[in-house]
Amino acid sequence: MDFDIKAQLDLIINTITSMNPMSAALFLVLFLCVWFLPTILAAFFNRINLVKILVANIPAGLSWAAWGALLVWAFSGKIQGGLKKDVADANVSGDKQ
Repeated sequence: MDFDIKAQLDLIINTITSMNPMSAALFLVLFLCVWFLPTILAAFFNRINLVKILVANIPAGLSWAAWGALLVWAFSGKIQGGLKKDVADANVSGDKQ
């Protein structure tokens, strides 16, 4: 089996050109959500390194390994000061009950 890059590119181009504008817009939004998933998660989890994750996320989408590493970083990074204090206070009040 030979991999024909020209046939694959023709298939992609034909698929994109045959999309209606609503489908193309939906595809673009979903594509960007997946591409920037580490940044979205870092913002959701209130990580200190949010800006670094965002900047690294732009080229990292081209590499599954780098994208996966950013995903791990977004999950395991340090929490910003204000949220960390709230979580600690909640744990202390929970221990007293």
